[in-house]
Parts: sequence; structure tokens; C-alpha cells
Amino acid sequence: MIQPIRPPSLVLRSVVVALLAIGFAATAATAAPKHKPTAPPPAAAAAPAPSTPPPAEPAFPTIETAAQYAYIIDANTGAVLLDKGGEERMFPSSMTKMMTAYIIFDKLEKGELHLDDTFAVSEDAWRRGGAKSDSSTMYLELGSHPSVEQLIQGMIVQSGNDACIVLAEGLSGSESAFAEEMNRWARKMGLTGTNFANATGYPDPNNYSTARDLAILAKRSIDDHPDYYKYYAEKEYTYNGIRQGNRNPLLYKNLGVDGLKTGHTEIAGFGLAVSAVREGGRRIIMVLNGMTSIKMRSQESEKLLDWAYREFEDYTLFKAGDTVDNADVWLGNAKTVPLVAEAALTVTLPRKSRHDMKVTEAYDSPINAPIHKGDRLAKLTITAPGIDPVDLPLVAGADVTRLNAFGRLGAAVSYLMFGK
Repeated sequence: MIQPIRPPSLVLRSVVVALLAIGFAATAATAAPKHKPTAPPPAAAAAPAPSTPPPAEPAFPTIETAAQYAYIIDANTGAVLLDKGGEERMFPSSMTKMMTAYIIFDKLEKGELHLDDTFAVSEDAWRRGGAKSDSSTMYLELGSHPSVEQLIQGMIVQSGNDACIVLAEGLSGSESAFAEEMNRWARKMGLTGTNFANATGYPDPNNYSTARDLAILAKRSIDDHPDYYKYYAEKEYTYNGIRQGNRNPLLYKNLGVDGLKTGHTEIAGFGLAVSAVREGGRRIIMVLNGMTSIKMRSQESEKLLDWAYREFEDYTLFKAGDTVDNADVWLGNAKTVPLVAEAALTVTLPRKSRHDMKVTEAYDSPINAPIHKGDRLAKLTITAPGIDPVDLPLVAGADVTRLNAFGRLGAAVSYLMFGK
């Protein structure tokens, strides 16, 4: 049987998608005109030599920081806002405790552990991490049996090394065995620059990470265990009659900060993994390390957090199911099929670059019937100065059945006679 002629495919036809609803001027290159002008335009008058233009502003905002390592992401979109040595190996100090806490939270979620369970304080935990040491401690007493919840609060709020060791020994038999579990989790999370040697962050050449990896761990802590993440926001905790404040300096300021963990050793300097959420639900995660004082840690973290919120914004372009365009259909019972957003699309852009954003779609046109609702038919691409392109699949918003033999013959005749 002779099949009706199919019109030529316009491969990867790009069209501009207007975003008037959010006040954008989305632009794209227009197609070349079908006919060239018959005569060249008149010659322009000679222009004076241009003066040296002022240096252009960078397309992507940057900021100087005294931190040796700095990595900032928008938690909602994953956009990296600042990367200073984010992939370089560093010592995480007590920021290591975020992985210890993550594992505890995971066991609580699974019912393998309960907040009112208790663990005995061993002599090793008491001597290495407790009152006999000059390190961070919750002052556990030898032979006592604190609850899991008390140990969590001592570990997170008071940064107690003794609390970490008690938890590690109670769950895995030894701190070294618990560190092996920490590393299994690190591999699952894709923390490619990380290795844990202990549960506390105590100086060890084999206990290292990167600012990027710690940012991933922070986000996983927030996303995976929202019911237990609340402990990171506690400003103080009293145990054994001793009240200690959280060492996160941003918790005490009106900055929307609700976590996470500070760190300090002589070799690593002062560090901080911080997360904040402000009006509209926009969350920023920031990891800094290698600062020289508590004061610098406080000043740099506040400065960089405010910068991230000031210079960047999240823009929701489409919601899941929004109709973006209507594509022509070949040999179908409908002339067009709606192209809808497969998922919601929110992008993080520098505020100064949003007017230079381009949104284009590309697909083969016309689209052959039959078409099933949900079929991926096109791709939407968002570009702007200083950011990597962002793609969004577009899917069929409706079923389109194929015409019967007579209908296909009629379509072929129509195409041959009228070009449509």
C-alpha cells in the first residue's frame, strides 16, 4: 500500500516562548527572512573612532571572601552561586558530626533506634571526648546512660565529642566501625572527595572532605530527615547542670538561619555549614572553612548569606502541566497537540541577568500521529549569561489518534495540492 507523502520535517525548530506572566523579556534569534532585499542599504556615514568602553560588569556576580573555602548553593534549584575551592580537600572538623547525626536520624526514621533508648558512657568516650579532655564536650559522666535524644542535642547543640563517641560505640561497637558506615553513606550520597576516620571530626589525616560534599550532606540532612533537622536550630542545651549555647553565630540573628554546624581545629581553622530559608521558601546552603577567628567566621558568613539572597532570585517559569505551545500534527485526528511542561521549572538567576534570559523550544515538526498523552515530544531550553543551560522536557498534553486510510489519503492530496 502506498503511504501518503509526509511533509518535510523542520528538525529542531526553535520558537520563542513569551513569559509575560512574570514580567520577563524573553528573546531568541529569529529565523532568516525568506527573501533577501533586492538592493543593499545605503552606506552609513563614517563614524568617529569609538572611545575605550568601560569594563563590562561580569555576567555572574562574584564576591571576595576571607574564607579559604566557600561553596554556596540554592537548595531549591541546585544552582551554585559561589565556588571558591569547593572541590579541594580540606579538614571538616566538627562539621563531620553532620554525617554522624544523619546516620542517627536515618535509624530513627527506620525504627531501628528510638529517642528514649540509652547508651552507656564508656571510659574511652569519657576520656577522649568528655570532661577529661580540652575539646568540645557535653560533660557526660563515666558509666552514665544518657538517652539518644540527649546525645543528639549534646552532639549538635554543644558539639560534644563524647556524645558522638557514645553513639558510635553503642551502634557499631567502636568508633572505627561506625566510621566505615559513615563512608558507606558518603559513597551513596556521591561525596566523591570525602573520607571519614571518626565520628567527631577530631584531627586525622584520613578524615577529610570538600565544601561541595558538605553542602550535599547538609541538603540531604534537610530533605531526608525534616522531623529531626529541628535539632540544628536549638540555641542552647543544658545537660548535667551545665548550659551551653549553640556555636552557630547566625542562629542569634534575624537571618532565617535554622542550622547547621560549626567546626574548628588548629589545622583547619574556623568553619561553618549553614542553611537559611527566607520569605517565599527560598533556601540557601553555605559551607565556609579556613577562617582565622570566630569573629571572621561570624562576619563572613553573614556577609555571604546576605549577598546570595541579594544578588540572586528564583524564578518559576512553568508549573507542571502548563501548556507551553501547540505543535502541528501529521495524519492525526487533531491538527495540533498541546506541549505541556513535564515538571515545574524554577531557575536561579542573577537579578541583573534576568532580562537577558532566553527561552526556546525545539522539536521535529509536524509530529507524526499516533501520539499518546505523556509522550516526550520537545525540549525547552533556558539560557542566560553566566549560567549553564537548563532543559525541561515537554510532553503531549492529549492523545492524538492516527487517521484511517481515507483520512491519510485526503491529507496527502491536500498537501500535494495546497501545501498544507
